[in-house]
Amino acid sequence: MVIDTLKNSTYYENLHPRFKAAFDFLKKPDVHTLPIGRTDIAGDAVFALVQHYETKPINEGKLEAHRKYIDIQFIADGEEFVGYAPLGNQKVAHPYDTDKDFALYEGESWFTLLRKGMFAIFFPQDLHLPSRHTEKPSQVKKIVIKVAVS
Repeated sequence: MVIDTLKNSTYYENLHPRFKAAFDFLKKPDVHTLPIGRTDIAGDAVFALVQHYETKPINEGKLEAHRKYIDIQFIADGEEFVGYAPLGNQKVAHPYDTDKDFALYEGESWFTLLRKGMFAIFFPQDLHLPSRHTEKPSQVKKIVIKVAVS
């Protein structure tokens, strides 16, 4: 897992051959005006999912993980807490779904606050629980860049 601000994204572009395209996309001046839904960057290899939602209580939900895609979750507006735990001996709550590329797990996680302009990178070994709040719900606009692992 990596957490940082978009202005420091060049430090991470070499972690994967497709990361530069993903970060270049997030730096476009009109990225904040994208409509909700999918926007292709490089077909199924790199694409953006634009989301707008209300955060959920921090003590609800299950940790998720992906196998085919790395997530770069960028907060375009608002703030949220995101849970993290390394994949290990957690209890499987929902077996891996090949078509939807996710599995759900139960277990402990550590929470970090992501604010507008920040991103988190979640690799397949990184369980994550996004979209959380502590005291009260808030509105978030997030752009999730899905980067194919191979």
